[in-house]
Amino acid sequence: MSVVLHWFLPTSGDGRTVVERFHANRSLGGAAQRDPDIDYLAQIAVAAERNGFTGVLTPTGTWCEDAWLTTAALIARTERLKFLVAFRPGVISPTLAAQMAATYQRISRGRLLLNVVTGGDAVEQRRFGDWLDHDQRYERTDEFLHIVRAVWSGRPVDFAGTHYQVSGATLLAAPSPVPSIYFGGSSDAALPVAARRADVYLTWGEPPAQVAEKIARVRALAGDRPIRFGIRLHTISRDTSAEAWREAEKLLAALDPAQVERAQAQLRASQSVGQQRMVALHGGDLSKGVRGLEIHPGLWAGIGLVRGGAGTALVGSHAEVADLIEEYYALGVEEFVLSGYPHLEEAYWFGEGVRPELARRGCVESSRLRRDGEVAWESAVRV
Repeated sequence: MSVVLHWFLPTSGDGRTVVERFHANRSLGGAAQRDPDIDYLAQIAVAAERNGFTGVLTPTGTWCEDAWLTTAALIARTERLKFLVAFRPGVISPTLAAQMAATYQRISRGRLLLNVVTGGDAVEQRRFGDWLDHDQRYERTDEFLHIVRAVWSGRPVDFAGTHYQVSGATLLAAPSPVPSIYFGGSSDAALPVAARRADVYLTWGEPPAQVAEKIARVRALAGDRPIRFGIRLHTISRDTSAEAWREAEKLLAALDPAQVERAQAQLRASQSVGQQRMVALHGGDLSKGVRGLEIHPGLWAGIGLVRGGAGTALVGSHAEVADLIEEYYALGVEEFVLSGYPHLEEAYWFGEGVRPELARRGCVESSRLRRDGEVAWESAVRV
């Protein structure tokens, strides 16, 4: 099977520094130099489509625009790009979520993917009126996804659990195709839910050995149930390794020590086990310098000094970045959800640099373009 590549929509803003608008404190990172208006986001979506990405992840939270509405507005601006819509199970009913997904599939002609975010930050969850603790949230997510999948079957659903009770839940029509469910979480409460309910288990960009260990645990829990694996990373790819590391140095140089200290205080307080694993990769130490934050050849933890969630980047020449993607792929990672600052330009650096390299190695399929209303196929290698 080929590698599947996705990009990211920065619906809280974008810029040439590590723009951070994450969870409880909206002032930890650099200010957005580009507002997330629909025209700018459309540029990124079109760039992702033109550069051969299958879909784009859109985040969820009070610190960004709503993912459902934003991506729905971009359906008409794109032709085949899929939208990996992140949402929180605790803020809407499972029946409504199933209905929204089914409607979205019909409107978009099958371009919806779902990223279930259970939530690891208590401050952010309480903004939505959610006061459950960490493990209770995953217990609720398990029930939520059970109901959603049952409703998608097209038959009326009755369910009585700890967190939800529904009677005769149904839809106008079942979605076709059924959206794939992407699910992340590193805790003991999260992994069994992923194994039971997810189509794709997503991990943040830890070093390969740690990713391999996590994949093994999920596979063991899933048993015979098929499940795919994906990883969330940033990318800094240039024609030479030296150029790429100079770009990483620019991002690091733009960070203020006081800003890093504030960010790390918040991130260390997170209930998310995955976030704690991210923090452990760099230790919050800006003084290590750009190369001191390289935690595996080509894997750089500098972004995580101020950014919550995905805090590592693939850094190097196009061939070196492709090497690391192949390393993860050999472990069982099939889907890569990527991003970079700024997201518009980095989509082209990756699409015109790394993707052709992956194509030469037989790791990605050719990209589909439309011309004059007809479907044509072009090689991913640009000439």
